[in-house]
Amino acid sequence: MVLLVPFDGSDLSAAALERATEFAAYRDEEVLVLSVVPQAPEFALERGWLTADETFSTELVAEKLETQVHEIAPDARFRCEVPEDVSSMASLTTDVVRTIRAVANEVNASILFIGSENAGRVSTPVTSVGAPVSEDPQYDVHIVRHA
Repeated sequence: MVLLVPFDGSDLSAAALERATEFAAYRDEEVLVLSVVPQAPEFALERGWLTADETFSTELVAEKLETQVHEIAPDARFRCEVPEDVSSMASLTTDVVRTIRAVANEVNASILFIGSENAGRVSTPVTSVGAPVSEDPQYDVHIVRHA
């Protein structure tokens, strides 16, 4: 089985990765870290993946995120996905959620470790991937709300 950790470089996703790594040692399971990088330079700037003077490329963003991941969890496997079926009707958040769910299904994830201050609340901001991903009954979800 696989422990899946969506990772965007935030403090909460880093904390989720740390917890997944600890849990993996207990359960003897693999940790797969997934970064979803939309083809949107403004999204990358908002997330702090790039500085204003860097030229956007998914490869550069993926390289930076992978470096962060391996500083936290050297044995974790890293995977980067670029949503291809970006819907003009959906938000970037919807595309990220769709990608996380597809990968979770593909790798038969047993548990998702999600860093989200908003997941599970009654009122959920549109920009949070935590709540929509946590609604899928195919896997358990560990929500990290405090870094």
